[in-house]
Amino acid sequence: MEMRELGRSGLKVSALGLGCMGMSEFYAGRDDEEATATIHHALDRSVTMLDTADMYGVGRNEELVGRAIRGRRDKVVLATKFGWARSPEGAMLGVRGDPDYVRQACEASLKRLGIDVIDLYYQHRVDPKTPIEDTVGAMADLVRQGKVRYLGLSEASPSTIRRAVAVHPIAALQTEYSLWSRDPEGELLATVRELGLGFVAYSPLGRGFLTGRFQKLDDLASDDARRNMPRFQAENLQRNVSLIGKVEQLARRKNCTPAQLALAWVLSRGKDIVAIPGTKRRSYLDQNLGALDIRLTPEDQMALDDAIPAGGAAGQRYHDGGMRTVNL
Repeated sequence: MEMRELGRSGLKVSALGLGCMGMSEFYAGRDDEEATATIHHALDRSVTMLDTADMYGVGRNEELVGRAIRGRRDKVVLATKFGWARSPEGAMLGVRGDPDYVRQACEASLKRLGIDVIDLYYQHRVDPKTPIEDTVGAMADLVRQGKVRYLGLSEASPSTIRRAVAVHPIAALQTEYSLWSRDPEGELLATVRELGLGFVAYSPLGRGFLTGRFQKLDDLASDDARRNMPRFQAENLQRNVSLIGKVEQLARRKNCTPAQLALAWVLSRGKDIVAIPGTKRRSYLDQNLGALDIRLTPEDQMALDDAIPAGGAAGQRYHDGGMRTVNL
């Protein structure tokens, strides 16, 4: 397994981590037994970074991950997130970053995970009502108390990152990044690199679209949250299907799957980038890890840029409400 350091933090993790969200919510189907087996298989294959959040399954995902790593805690760099407040029934209550909430959220996550310290603690979304200095100040207190080792931000803007690092070192920024979500390129990645943060790419497979498995809306189960995302709807979906066709052609030339090619592309964008594709099945995990063996030539890079150019995906990555919570 290739290991990568998150910026200049000193924290080293596997180049490919495992996103655990879909094991408990948002994507159709739930099988805790297979999800647990997938986590165990990831650790057996030297994947060290597991990514969860308190809002996934309203805490159930943290509980699942916590059970899965018992007896193997020393093999895991465990990342979790706070910030999206939800009711016990699952209703979204908005983003919170006030110090009291930070402290409460951390205590609750530690309990659900069954651990003494969180390796990497992210603010899931920036709270526009709370100065980032206050939020990061409370997070820094958790580090001093020994409850958290490293701090992270998610979907934060360059200006917010600069204000945050003035309060306490930030190990990583987690933001969506893939062949069809290239917004970080430019100022955001430049800022991260200037300030010495690592970059963790979530949804590096475009929420599964870049695998080539979804050709029409009915390929998604009726309770799959992707049905409500603009890129999977109506004319946008058909335009995006034509893009994945080009990626499939390139994958055949490289003797790999479209998913492996898409992951290899993300990893090729810099040694400071880590990708956390999500899956709840061992078979897909093994396929994803095959991306580590793929080397892209400059010609491959150019062909992929031509296939899905920056801004080439049809539709926003979230609905309007979701877009108002990113890059703050």
